[in-house]
This record gives sequence, structure tokens and C-alpha cells, in this order.
Amino acid sequence: MRPLLGIRRLAGSLSATVLLTVPGSHAAEAVLPLHPSARVSEARPGRHGFVVHDVECEFQSGRTELHVMLPDKRPAGVTFPVLYLLPVEATNGVTWGSALAEAKRLDLANQLGVVCVYPTFSQLPWFVDHATEARVRQESYFVKVVVPAIEARHPVRRERDARLLLGFSKSGWGACSLLLRHPDVFGKAAAWDAPTAMDAPRHGIEVISGTRENYERHKLHTALRGRGGELGTTPRLGLFGYGNFREQMTQTHELMRSLGIPHEWRDGPQRKHHWESGWVEDAARWLVK
Repeated sequence: MRPLLGIRRLAGSLSATVLLTVPGSHAAEAVLPLHPSARVSEARPGRHGFVVHDVECEFQSGRTELHVMLPDKRPAGVTFPVLYLLPVEATNGVTWGSALAEAKRLDLANQLGVVCVYPTFSQLPWFVDHATEARVRQESYFVKVVVPAIEARHPVRRERDARLLLGFSKSGWGACSLLLRHPDVFGKAAAWDAPTAMDAPRHGIEVISGTRENYERHKLHTALRGRGGELGTTPRLGLFGYGNFREQMTQTHELMRSLGIPHEWRDGPQRKHHWESGWVEDAARWLVK
């Protein structure tokens, strides 16, 4: 493994700028600080044209990875938006397809002019912090380690509207949750075939959230009612169809419509619940446009 770089090596290039914006506005550059516990390696070659950084930090129980694909042409001084492909499985599982293979097949980095990032998690990714377990803090890991690490090492724009979230199933739920909980940090989120209207913890989130009370604090429909207005007047959340969760996606669409929250909506076509079933390109293009 390559030597790990701690926060002290990066202190000169990072600041603790607080990102404050008017809802709906284009955020100015704001650097997010890397958490002091994080150690991030230099890049090594990965699969499907990605490079990989190894990560150790106090928010995850084991070593994790950041897979990064950059556009082939990177003129000096040019920076790019970041398309975060959020995982649905722990570590590098591919039961539900490979986001890396799909990003490569679609040539997303070159076609959309973005840096594609796929972070891994030690446990089943639901993008919430456990109520009591310090090493199962997925929201903190993503916001305080993943995003700052990418912005410290790659030619990317350090602003809200350049941080784009894409996922399906668990990670579609996570994309919506991260946007609603951090509307001044992330610009847009796109979810496909996600259990967005869960009224009780299931599908493994009960293990990751730790308690029913903690889950209730993260429920998407509660967040939409409480913070949906902070997304502003331009659509920043997109629901892009279904495989298994049409009813839940439709319920969320209807709730957002009733609350007057602008959003993008696609009701189909039905596709296989899988990274490589054909839904990624449409959702990614909407995020970047």
C-alpha cells in the first residue's frame, strides 16, 4: 500500500470555511475541512479506468476506498463538478451491478465533463450516523472525509452546485437524505428505485441507524416537510423511475408536489433493480445540466 497522508500534510491547503448560501443561489467556493482522523493514500490504479485512494478514519470500522475517474482532457487551471456515485453494498460488492463498469461504459467523465467518485463503506451503506457506534458514522464519513479528500486531491470545483449525488435503492434514499440534511453543501440529488417513503426501518437501516428514535430523525418524508423549502425554487431533487419501489417513489413525488417543492419526476419505464439496467445516464445528465 502507498504511504498514507494525514491531515497535517494537508493543513496548508485546507480551511474550515463554513458554507452558507441563500437557498436556490449559486454557492461561492468553500473548502470543507478534512477530519483530523482521516488518512488518505496517494492514488493507485484501479478497475474500469478509475484510480483508488485507500482511506482510514474513525468513522468506519475498516479501511475503505475512494474510486475516482477523471476526464481525459484536463487543461491547466480547469476544475470540474463531482458526480458522486453512491454505493448500495458494503465494501466493493457487485450483487446489484457495478457503478464503476457503468460509468466506464457510458464514458461519464468525458461525456459530461465531471469527475466521477465512488466511495466504499465498511457496513451496508445507508448514509446515516449510528446512534451509539462511533465507527459506524456514514454521514460523517461522507461529509467530513470523502468530499474533503476529493477536493484536496483532484481538480474539482469546491462549491455546493458542483457536488452532485446519484444513487438507487439504499443509496437513492441516501442521496435524498444527504441533500435534505445538507442543502448548503450539496447541489442536487437524483434517486432511482429507492424506498423513499419507508414508514418504519427496514432493509438493514435499523442496524445502521441503531435505534428507532435515530431512524425517525432521518425519515425522508419528515425531512421533506421540515426542510424541503430550503431547496429553493429550482428543482434540486430528482426521482427517476422504478424497478421494485414504484409505490414509494410515487408517494414521495405526490408529497413533494403537495408541499410545493420543485423536483424532477420520471414514472418509468420499469427496469431491473441494478446499476447497469439503463437508468444511470438520464439521471446523471439531469444532475449535470
